[in-house]
Amino acid sequence: MSLFKQLLLAICLFLVVAFSGSFMVSLESSRSQYVNQLRSHAQDAATALALTLTPNIDDPAMVELMVSSIFDSGYYSSIKVVDIESNAVLVERHAEPDSGGVPAWFIHMTGLEPAGGDAIVSRGWQQAARVEVISHPMFALAKLWQSALGSLGWLLLCGAVSAVLGALLLRRQLRPLDYMVAQSHAIARREFLSLPELPRTPELRRVVQAMNQMVEKLKALFNEQAERSEKLRSESYQDSLTGLANRRYFEMQLNARVSNAEDARAGYLLLLRVQDLAGLNARLGGQRTDQLLQAVGEQLRRTCVQFPETNDLITRSRGGEFAVLAPGMVHEEATQLAQALAATLQSLHVTGASDVDPVACIGLAPYSPGDAPQALLKLADEALARAESQPQPGWVCLEQGAAAQAADSHHAWHTRLEQALSKGQFELFFQPVVDVQAPEKVLHYKVISRLHDEHGEAVAAGRFLPWLERFGWMARLDLLVLEKVLNHLHNHSENLALNLSAATLADPQALQRVYDLLGHHRAQGPRLTFEIGEEQLPDQSMLEQLTRRLRGLGFSLALQRFGGRFSMIGNLAHLGLAYLKIDGGYIRNIDQEQHKRLFIEAIQRAAHSIDLPLIAERVETEGELQVLREMGVQGIQGQLVGEPAPWR
Repeated sequence: MSLFKQLLLAICLFLVVAFSGSFMVSLESSRSQYVNQLRSHAQDAATALALTLTPNIDDPAMVELMVSSIFDSGYYSSIKVVDIESNAVLVERHAEPDSGGVPAWFIHMTGLEPAGGDAIVSRGWQQAARVEVISHPMFALAKLWQSALGSLGWLLLCGAVSAVLGALLLRRQLRPLDYMVAQSHAIARREFLSLPELPRTPELRRVVQAMNQMVEKLKALFNEQAERSEKLRSESYQDSLTGLANRRYFEMQLNARVSNAEDARAGYLLLLRVQDLAGLNARLGGQRTDQLLQAVGEQLRRTCVQFPETNDLITRSRGGEFAVLAPGMVHEEATQLAQALAATLQSLHVTGASDVDPVACIGLAPYSPGDAPQALLKLADEALARAESQPQPGWVCLEQGAAAQAADSHHAWHTRLEQALSKGQFELFFQPVVDVQAPEKVLHYKVISRLHDEHGEAVAAGRFLPWLERFGWMARLDLLVLEKVLNHLHNHSENLALNLSAATLADPQALQRVYDLLGHHRAQGPRLTFEIGEEQLPDQSMLEQLTRRLRGLGFSLALQRFGGRFSMIGNLAHLGLAYLKIDGGYIRNIDQEQHKRLFIEAIQRAAHSIDLPLIAERVETEGELQVLREMGVQGIQGQLVGEPAPWR
């Protein structure tokens, strides 16, 4: 029973006890008074009637008239005139007065009995008759009943006012308790809320202070774990001079994004080398050379900002060598990037080192999903060597091997994808995500879209997604796939996960269409989780709004390909994410590379402190599975447990 109901019941019980006690006290104090009044009333009537009858005692008609007049003028039960000698009744009037609306149970409970009086009628010096008068208590009972109703009405009014005021006061006083419940629910959703205004009630103030202290402690613990993990990541995967990724991170991403033939995107690898670094160091000094390398790294960041896919893939591999991995980039974009870099670096050397002539050369090499990383590096090195050997060092792009993608012309893809979107020709493929401790238990299925080529074979998403992005059709694909997924959920009971693209998140109209579509399928909410790639995350305010809207519709949100921007986990803690999917680059060969294991353990500790499940992507070997199982990762996804396939 709620505290409000208990308080209401207590008020009602109190009113019943108060009314009963008050009525009984009032009844007992009034009973003797009413009895005396009734007795006095009867005695006075008997005395007055006896005096009136004295001269007329021998006239029966007059006696009866006088008795009737007295009887009719008051509340009497009976009036009798009795002859003293013969004890015969000369005149008698008897009646039962009306109850006046007083209930029988009240009359019985009150127990107010009639009272009587008598007087002697004389004939000269002799006693002739005796007058007996009995008063009826009905008028007294009517007064008591009206008094009881008045007391009851007043107490009920006081009770209603007390209940309303008590409820308002109780709701105000217990508001901190409601907020504490919200705090506990928020902690379960990995959110940390504190009550800024402490209640005035001392008992509640102590409880709220203790709850706030616990929340702040949990928040501090989580932030400490996040900072430690970010520091470990920086030490392992970040270049200390330029702040760019280091060679270890570059090789990890190169292996993950190039050799993966399933979902990787074709693109370009750009290598940049500052010429004669040793000579620059000797002529300029170590400090100015470091400043030059930092300026080169900053120019790389600024120039590549128009290609979001490359933001986390700009690295300083060693010395004066830099690398940029650009998934999804086509030849035209690659040449534009090389030209822009060459121009900005030329202006850099003019303003930064006018007394010497440092030259940066650029080599470009294309790749396709499934290419060997070492072969790609060799091709890019060859392009860089040709750029250095030119009379005027600049940039060179070698179109070998992966250059076959040029056959995928802009017009052909435009026609093909427009037709596929209009006719809904994309097919859903499903890849299982299983429990790491019990691989036979499927946590959910990741939904992946596929497009069939002219031979009827499924084309990996890495081939057509870059074109959809260039044409601005990613939101159309998201809505089409979402409709197919919701229809699938109507006929099947499995849990699914579906990716939302950055284009949909950035388009208010497309996002509203997603909300409207989900609003008509709220029943499927617990079985569908939306995933956002780490590199596609919107700003914090929009992300919070997205989470609230999805949660209000009954759906949940998760993050995939996580790891490159671990510092942002502090901002994600209070969003109530369903899970985090660790980027497969950190999982590949984790059983052989200790630095990856240390980093994933740090992420696991931070996520475990807020009860946030971790799922590893692209798990391919039993060794990787064993390490993940030992670290307590909840789920795995990859070739080891199942390839994407149509629903069977």
